[in-house]
Amino acid sequence: MADTKTALITGASGGIGLELAKIFASNGINLIIVSRKVIELAKLGTELSAKHGIFVEELEKDLSIPGIAKEIFNEVNSQSFNVDYLVNNAGFGDFGLFQESDWSKQERMINVNMLALTHLTRLFLPSMVKKRSGKILNVASTAGFQPGPLMSVYYATKAYVISFSEAIANELAGTGVTVTALCPGPTKSGFQKAAHIEKSNLVNGKNIASAKEVAEFGYKAMMKGKLIAVHGFKNKELAFLSHHAPKNMVIKTARKLNETKA
Repeated sequence: MADTKTALITGASGGIGLELAKIFASNGINLIIVSRKVIELAKLGTELSAKHGIFVEELEKDLSIPGIAKEIFNEVNSQSFNVDYLVNNAGFGDFGLFQESDWSKQERMINVNMLALTHLTRLFLPSMVKKRSGKILNVASTAGFQPGPLMSVYYATKAYVISFSEAIANELAGTGVTVTALCPGPTKSGFQKAAHIEKSNLVNGKNIASAKEVAEFGYKAMMKGKLIAVHGFKNKELAFLSHHAPKNMVIKTARKLNETKA
């Protein structure tokens, strides 16, 4: 196992995470794939192992449970895996007025999008620094560039991911370890259905990127050590505007995009 690199990918059973797993596997990189969807995980592991001749470890874990990152870390260490690439991809959103939201879902979202991501990074980073080699890919979103009425907690969690990634990237300068925050816009995956935003102005009737396109873009950005990777020209424009347009206008625009068509 020492001669071949290993990638740990959370949320690997679908969407961008699944496509990233395929890309790593096609490059001969062993995988530790994490998801709470055990059937999809097993199917993917069997497929990639047979097709690419790599080793795939499947971990059925629910990242919304506090302390689960330590459990993952301990299982990986118990089998003497060296994680060269950490991909914090797992995440989900929700739609609606915050005061009417289901708090348990908001809490789970915070745990998955922020807590698990941060804890996994803290646990696996020291060994990367010691080896002076390693790459971390944190899947953020263009949502992280501005507040998002009707999806307030989700937007805030992605702002955290971007800020956290930028800060530790600065700390890691010269260590041989890089951090990349992948910021896709709306992407064809199960996200919209899970977040109940299929009819929002943001995605309804729009030609949005495929998970495969975003994964390929993110993989290349990570391998180059790019810090902020915004997928798509229009998304880059929106990210630029969110930093330079009046804040009140940015927030109103975000709300309009998140609203559903009548």
